[in-house]
Amino acid sequence: MTTKTSDRAPGISRRSVLATAAVLAAARAALPAGAWAAVGDAPEVKGASFGFIALTDASPLIIAKEKGFFAKHGMPDVQVLKQASWGTTRDNLELGSAGGGIDGAHILTPMPYLMASGRITKNNAKVPMNILTRLNTNGQCISVSNAYKDLKLTTDAKAFGPALAKARAAGKEIKVAMTFPGGTHDMWIRYWLAANGIDPDKDVSTITVPPPQMVANMKVGTMEAFCVGEPWNDQLAHQGIGFSAVTTGELWKDHPEKSLAMRADWVEKNPKAAKAVTMAVLEAAQWCEANIEEMCKIVSGREWFKVPVEDIVARASGFLNYGDGRLVEKSPHVMKFWKDFASYPFQSHELWFLTENIRWGYQPADLDTKSLIAQVNREDIWRAAAKDLAVPAAHIPASTSRGVEKFYDGKVFDPANPAAYLKSLAIKRVA
Repeated sequence: MTTKTSDRAPGISRRSVLATAAVLAAARAALPAGAWAAVGDAPEVKGASFGFIALTDASPLIIAKEKGFFAKHGMPDVQVLKQASWGTTRDNLELGSAGGGIDGAHILTPMPYLMASGRITKNNAKVPMNILTRLNTNGQCISVSNAYKDLKLTTDAKAFGPALAKARAAGKEIKVAMTFPGGTHDMWIRYWLAANGIDPDKDVSTITVPPPQMVANMKVGTMEAFCVGEPWNDQLAHQGIGFSAVTTGELWKDHPEKSLAMRADWVEKNPKAAKAVTMAVLEAAQWCEANIEEMCKIVSGREWFKVPVEDIVARASGFLNYGDGRLVEKSPHVMKFWKDFASYPFQSHELWFLTENIRWGYQPADLDTKSLIAQVNREDIWRAAAKDLAVPAAHIPASTSRGVEKFYDGKVFDPANPAAYLKSLAIKRVA
């Protein structure tokens, strides 16, 4: 890791650190030319409707549409539709396309589980969901108001608690924002706060704000900190309103993030189409990793994110201007779409999210996690799609578990013993 003295991102060629000959060669090897499948494997339908939120990790879904990968795999009528918030995404998934909603979505990984168990749905009705593929690892940030810049907050934020307590004693309501209760951003900011001695339910008010509204809300002083994906953290720093204290990859290296999920009834009715969708998105994920710069230009456009490409390309390429004087080139915590099994939906990662949801009371302590993961996680479809794409064996995980995970504060999550992990955590809502 190296630091720079300039606050500007390096030139175009230097920013495109992932567009290497090796990655391109791997993509070509994994995606041979020719017909995508035999006629007998043709999808049952030619289209489906997917929602997305304006976040860089939606890129594989957007690129699958823009670059014709859906059409290539027999799904020319796929629609990719912008959603106003994760709550809107949930509502439209509940409706399904038959009810004027959507069939699937770029989504916070815990949400399909919260929907399938009826924890966030109308009247607590269970809406069966399937996760087909992960969309990315890494790439989120926890950003803080400039009012706290002098504290030099990083993964070590022990000074943050006393400062917030002082502000609260002076009559200020202390709010921190995430994008959806129980979602990935909620889990990251809760983990960071709790690891630094701040109870996210008692010492602060944790509020929900849609990703595109984060910067505007911090500008008017609505919150002291927030957790969200890009481009909103970089935009905050560019505008001089706040700074990124920590990237989420610093909390947990190569952590899982967003997923592509669909209603389970759609997948059951259209299994070949579900595989075709997965193939298109896997192909797009590889394209994204090999063409970061072009990807950023596409998704920044008016019909997608409607933000300056400069707010996306630097961090997507591994150049991090934290906004507090720290400048890092070639960050090891850059967002990944394909490399290091980034697209594979490890069941062990689903278990961590469920365990953290239990920690904070979003799921019951007696939840049958094994059964729920078996219902929602469709890594079998991922593997079938990868096989049809002739993905090299080296790019396919040998196991549904990535094994023991280690966090920045020394905590360890062993998928074979999640209870021990829960027991090791000082701040939680469960005994």
